[in-house]
Amino acid sequence: MPEQRLVRLELPEEPPAPSAYAEADRRQAIADLLAGNRFDPPHLPRGPYALAVSLREGRLILDIRDVDNRPLHVLALALGPFRRLIKDYHMVVEAHEQAVAQNGPESRVQAIDMGRRGLHNEGAELLRERLKGRVDVDFETARRLFTLVCALHQRI
Repeated sequence: MPEQRLVRLELPEEPPAPSAYAEADRRQAIADLLAGNRFDPPHLPRGPYALAVSLREGRLILDIRDVDNRPLHVLALALGPFRRLIKDYHMVVEAHEQAVAQNGPESRVQAIDMGRRGLHNEGAELLRERLKGRVDVDFETARRLFTLVCALHQRI
């Protein structure tokens, strides 16, 4: 169902990410998300959809709109269940940046990257679980959305 997808993504206007790596990660997640995703809110009119993602008062806000930017539904998910994963993700990303900057052994960089991917997977599964019954997303869509949640949380 190609119509059950995101065709536009909006993030709040904010200062640049704290590092070039974090900014590149955010940009890549957006590009990958728009290139291929599954986003199917079962109780809304058929898509495609636009999505505004933000953090407000300790909640992840997913403002689902039609392609003409008309509001369809706003979801608010508590960030509490994600906090440990987000914190760990930021620590691993920082360790990865340091290892690369210090020309660390390739085996160390790869091990850190494997840890990052593991956290990404865990975050994606948690996001899918939290969205269950509200929005059906595939695993890759959830992974990319989790990257954006981490990017937004980094700026708080």
